[in-house]
Amino acid sequence: MSEFWKPKNARSKRALEAREAKEIEDTRTAIFIKGTHTGEVVNNVMKELMALKRPDAVSFSKKNAIRPFEDASSLEFFSQKNDASLFVIGQTTKKRPDGLVLVRMFDNKVLDMCELGVDKFVSMNEFKTPKSTPGHKPMLHFASDLFDTHPRFIHIKSLLISFFNGQVIDSIHLQGIEHVISISLSPTPASLDTTSTDLQSLPKVHLRTYTIKLTPSGTRTPHVTLVPMGPSLDLSLRRHTPPEENAHLYGLAMRKPKLKKQDLDKGLGKKKKNVEVDEMGDVRGRIHLGKQDLSGLRGKKMKGLREGMEDGDAEMESDGDVEMESDGDDDDEGEEADEEDQRKRQRR
Repeated sequence: MSEFWKPKNARSKRALEAREAKEIEDTRTAIFIKGTHTGEVVNNVMKELMALKRPDAVSFSKKNAIRPFEDASSLEFFSQKNDASLFVIGQTTKKRPDGLVLVRMFDNKVLDMCELGVDKFVSMNEFKTPKSTPGHKPMLHFASDLFDTHPRFIHIKSLLISFFNGQVIDSIHLQGIEHVISISLSPTPASLDTTSTDLQSLPKVHLRTYTIKLTPSGTRTPHVTLVPMGPSLDLSLRRHTPPEENAHLYGLAMRKPKLKKQDLDKGLGKKKKNVEVDEMGDVRGRIHLGKQDLSGLRGKKMKGLREGMEDGDAEMESDGDVEMESDGDDDDEGEEADEEDQRKRQRR
């Protein structure tokens, strides 16, 4: 909760708690601000970017003398007043014509920003094709390895994801995806490496928007066709302020909340050695044992395993002979009894 604003009642307390940092963030609201001098190209670009961002977009109609790289106090005021964490500032000067500045905030303070130059712009109106429904979550496609290796393009990728990413969802329905935003790069020079900071050597960023058309394919998965929708932008990289420059604020933004006890029991959070969670959510552990020495294993002492086994065998053999002899005597007695029975029958 804010350290400067103290709630006077329960309603204001709930309003302040709604603006606090959350484990799962709400949809980011973007504010579009015009600088002191904006041309027709910048105005149209901001208008159509706002159409892609709706309904989570606010536009300021009046012009503002804002220089984000020099003084960001006005942005912090607008962020706190409108509960917004993204800004798109349009400005045209003789030195930097047709410029757009993307600003990302955290806790109502500037986290990072990047300035882009609009080299080419094609409006939606020039594409006579169906448009997507406002408020639908787009699919983002980054078509270059530099978005994962070069620091400048990693930064612009993070900003674009924060800008176009809508509500956090758990699953995707194919019929609910209406448009795709593809971000690619122009041919990369052979001399470009991850340490290159020359703006002239960096390739341009191409932003294209397509609608998705699904047609029957004879199988369960339909055939997908991309139809150009607009807008189409060619952007060049200019000034930037990476989040690493403000290490304290960046550390707060990247901090993860503590997991609940039930999540820890499931094996989530800090990875434990030899403990994993299977597909059914059951925790399974693996135990590694050293080589076992069975020579010192002591089991149950049986009579046949005791010392003096030879004497015992001899006694068992003599007992067996006695038993055999007694069995023979029993057979003789049985034959005499049979003979007596026969004699009695003959006398009768």
